[in-house]
Amino acid sequence: MSHDHDDHSGSARHHRGGRRTVRRFDDDEPRFLKRTRHATAPAFDTNADTDLPDVGDRWSSWDQAVRGPEPHPEWLVTELAATDTELGVLKTGKEADVHLVRRAVPETDRSCLLAAKRYRDPDHRLFHRDAGYLEGRRVRRSRENRAMAGRTAFGRQMIAGQWASAEFTALTRLWQVGQELGSVAVPYPVQLIGTELMLEFVGDPVGGEAAPRLAQLRPDPALLRRLWDQLVDALVVLARAGLAHGDLSPYNLLVQGERLVLIDLPQVVDVVANPGGPEFLARDVRVVAGWFAARGLPGDLVDPATLTGQLLREAGLR
Repeated sequence: MSHDHDDHSGSARHHRGGRRTVRRFDDDEPRFLKRTRHATAPAFDTNADTDLPDVGDRWSSWDQAVRGPEPHPEWLVTELAATDTELGVLKTGKEADVHLVRRAVPETDRSCLLAAKRYRDPDHRLFHRDAGYLEGRRVRRSRENRAMAGRTAFGRQMIAGQWASAEFTALTRLWQVGQELGSVAVPYPVQLIGTELMLEFVGDPVGGEAAPRLAQLRPDPALLRRLWDQLVDALVVLARAGLAHGDLSPYNLLVQGERLVLIDLPQVVDVVANPGGPEFLARDVRVVAGWFAARGLPGDLVDPATLTGQLLREAGLR
């Protein structure tokens, strides 16, 4: 989920002995939630066949969706006989909630865990700080552009769809450019339907525990350096693809074992088409470099100006 950009140090406050203190890099989003046994599956089409499976909450929506890039991973269940079962909420945020879903073929051992990211509909809280990100993402029809600019109900639905589509497109592109530009660890984009994006679940595939966020960890010096090197490599790949994460912080970096995984890319920025692209990129670097420096990496290694200059060159802007 995204975070307030004017203060990436976070706003969570704690009382100690009557004094109010602010911890740097605290998350200003709601915390990860415990999984629940029962959850209501979303209705994608109220006019659809009401036939429900004997096992699971609904039939797999794979055949209705825009699908992720080929070749599809071997772990992904693509059989049309599969069902989706809601296992609960992984995370809630201001723009979207992330649910844990098990997709399985009944009476077989074929199953996988997916993270279903559901962006809010127009009746819920409006997306915040979207104006800068939407630069360079104009749609062709003037009516739609006016609706988005006026934040009508239709326009807000358009914006929500753009966020989901932008994240799906960015993840797909990063999977496809791997051989040419270098690999970057992001969740595999499984499918897209409207404002729901289904992703590879990054965590324990058996127990269903999500991988911890970087902000939750206190890595030893050796692991800290390896994670920094992985982050720099990932940012270089994004820059070569002409992209900046746009909202990078220790809260949207997962650590699976010792592998750093970038998540939450709905606000991905085209650093060339977006007039503010270079500043989005520079801010990403400042935030993450500050976290690594605060954890003990030498200042010359995590110098924001040096890394920003390198990334702008990779993007062809210098």
